Amino acid sequence: MLTRMAKMHADEADTDAALVRRLLSAQFPQWAALPVEPVDRVGTSNAMFRLGDDLVVRLPRMAGAAEDVEKEHRWLPRLAPQLPVPIPVPQGQGVPGDGYPWPWSVYGWVEGANPVVGQLRDGDVLAADLAAFTTALRRIDPMGGPDSYRSEPLSARDASTRRAIADLQALVDADAALAVWEYAVRAPEWNGPAAWIHADLQPGNLLVSDGRLSGVIDFGCLGLGDPAVDLMPAWYVLPAVVRPGFRAAVGADDAAWARGRGWALSVALMELRYYRGTNPLMAAIAGRVIEEILAEG
Repeated sequence: MLTRMAKMHADEADTDAALVRRLLSAQFPQWAALPVEPVDRVGTSNAMFRLGDDLVVRLPRMAGAAEDVEKEHRWLPRLAPQLPVPIPVPQGQGVPGDGYPWPWSVYGWVEGANPVVGQLRDGDVLAADLAAFTTALRRIDPMGGPDSYRSEPLSARDASTRRAIADLQALVDADAALAVWEYAVRAPEWNGPAAWIHADLQPGNLLVSDGRLSGVIDFGCLGLGDPAVDLMPAWYVLPAVVRPGFRAAVGADDAAWARGRGWALSVALMELRYYRGTNPLMAAIAGRVIEEILAEG
C-alpha cells in the first residue's frame, strides 16, 4: 500500500501517513484513532489522506499551496450552501508541527471518482452539470472576494505561453498552437463585473458518480476573475460533441469562448512542460487537452 506521497516539486515537503497521525495526535486528538490512508488522485498542490469514512487531511506540498489554506477556510463554508454539488467544507485547520512547515486542513470527504476522459457515460449530462456549477458560482455575491490565482488577462501570459510552445515543439504542432493562442489573445478582454471562478476545473478536481458531477474539490485558485477561465473543462474533460451544448448553457459568446480556449491551451502547455518528467498522468492529460484544442482548428 502507498504510504509516502511521491514528490513532483523541487521544494516539496515530505508527507506520509505517519506524519498525518503525528499531527492529528498533537492537534486533533479526537480524530487520532481513525484510519489514515493516502488518496491516489491527480492533484499536484496537496497531498491527501483519507481519515476514517467522512474526513480527509490535506497537506500542502509546497509554500505556494500553503498560502491558499486561509482563503479556503474563510470562503468555502460561505460558498458551499449556494452551489449545486458538494465541495470540501473545512472541519479543522492545523498549524505547522513535527517538522511539517505549513498550515494544513481537515475537510469533509466528498464522494466520487475523477472522470476518465474518453470514458464518460453521458457527456451531455456532465456538460449540463458543469454548466450549472460554473454559472451558480459566478452568480454568488463577489463582495470582499480575493482575486483568483488566474485573474490576469491572457495578454499577461503571452510571453510565457510562447516560451512553452517553443520548448515543446518536439511534442506539439507549434504553428497550430501559436495560431490558436494568437487568436485568443486578440479576443476582446473581459470587462464585466467581478465574478467568482474556480479557475482549475480539470479532471483531478472534479468528482463524478453514475455519470453525474458529484463534487468539485481543490479551490486553491478560487477567487474573482474572468468567467471564461471556467470554460477550461470544455477541452480538459468534455468530448467535442457536447461542447456546443456546454457553451450554450454557460452563455459564452465568441470572445469568451476564444479566451476560454486560450486559457486551456496556456495551462495545458505549461503543465506538459513542467510535469512530463515527474507526473506522467498529469502530462498525459495536458497532452490530450492540447490535441483536443488543436483538432478544432
